[in-house]
Amino acid sequence: MHWEKLLSAKRFGMGEKRAESAAVARSQFQRDFDRVVFSSPFRRLQNKTQVFPLPGSVFVHNRLTHSMEVASVGRSIANIISLELLQRNELKGLDILNELSSIVSAACLCHDMGNPPFGHAGEDAISRFFNEGEGRQYKSLVSETEWKDLTHFEGNANALRLLTHQFNGRRKGGFALTYSTLASLIKYPYSSGQNKKKYGFFQSERETFLDIMNELGLKKISPDSLIYARHPLVYIVEAADDICYEIMDIEDAHKLRILDTDTTFRLLMNFFDEKEDEYFFKRKTEVFKEVTDLNERVAYLRASVINKLVNETSGIFLKNHDAILSGDFKTTLVKELTGTTKKAFGECKDLAVKQIYNDQSVVKIELTGFNVLATLLKVFINAVLEPDNDYSRKLLSILPEQFKGANNETGYSKIRNIIDFVSGMTDLYAVDLYKDIKGIRF
Repeated sequence: MHWEKLLSAKRFGMGEKRAESAAVARSQFQRDFDRVVFSSPFRRLQNKTQVFPLPGSVFVHNRLTHSMEVASVGRSIANIISLELLQRNELKGLDILNELSSIVSAACLCHDMGNPPFGHAGEDAISRFFNEGEGRQYKSLVSETEWKDLTHFEGNANALRLLTHQFNGRRKGGFALTYSTLASLIKYPYSSGQNKKKYGFFQSERETFLDIMNELGLKKISPDSLIYARHPLVYIVEAADDICYEIMDIEDAHKLRILDTDTTFRLLMNFFDEKEDEYFFKRKTEVFKEVTDLNERVAYLRASVINKLVNETSGIFLKNHDAILSGDFKTTLVKELTGTTKKAFGECKDLAVKQIYNDQSVVKIELTGFNVLATLLKVFINAVLEPDNDYSRKLLSILPEQFKGANNETGYSKIRNIIDFVSGMTDLYAVDLYKDIKGIRF
């Protein structure tokens, strides 16, 4: 794989149109970023759960603020990498490398857009509906590979669909983003048919996936199946996401008093070695003399940890650059951390699983999600499959036009349209619609 091919300003769904050079006042990749920021699906992320319930007396992260922070961290990592790559003899003069930060930040903004309401429990709720719930009755309507899409709902695959699918009444190509931005989102470049825990595209987006892979010259790993190497920038987007959710969840848990201050300080301070990070300890002492507010102290430590992780993950990318470009790098940047940083990151992850994600407030949101999403999926799928009865007609009258397919669509396509509708909802809208359907008035 080669950077010259991997970095393309060509837009998906627009043929050769608008494929001009990135070297303009506002490059095509910067336009990707702007296009996402001003979109309705991105705006709706402000009322989608990240981890903790929304909103409380303490404002914690939602999908929108998380995505913006991931974009900020991803941009920083990409800037360090592009500056270094441009110094290498074999890449000197490849000015498009200056656009790495624009591509990465745009992809980071998009990375959670396919996630349903109610956090990660929303994905589980959709999968469980088809695996164990009333959705099992639809198995005969779809193929075996399509059934795997339904029983293993994947937010990453849904993001690719949201960004590229031509919804009813909308333009071809969806958001019409550049091929490079789209490829930078595909963490799992294979389908649900590979029987892996995660995957990158639904059967409905099979041709879209192949188009992206072929356009950018991504390496096919297996000649007999649709398994490709990741686009190199995926590793940066993934690292930015890993850094943000792991470290920011610690800060949110402190604000919500799930973690006490001593535990939070210890978790964040563990990232620093007294000998290797002597400057940090000196600077921390100076800052803490002035800053006495405990939340601000935590914020300072959090920022220092993220800065360290940005520098270390960018260094790991550069060290493994050739393996990444050849498709032979088989892990993540965060997993290649070493020493004090590796140990501290692992401690944060272990504590989050044991204490934060099992907090009652988080579990209650998950329980709500299971009931609400299962009900919405059931009534609307039944309505599109049996549209002629009175109840179905009333339900279909409130279904947005973009999710109404043609009468001759397959059962899979009709079900997919309803999943698009439900997964795009905010937490609040999903609950309100659930109450309307159940006749709950309070």
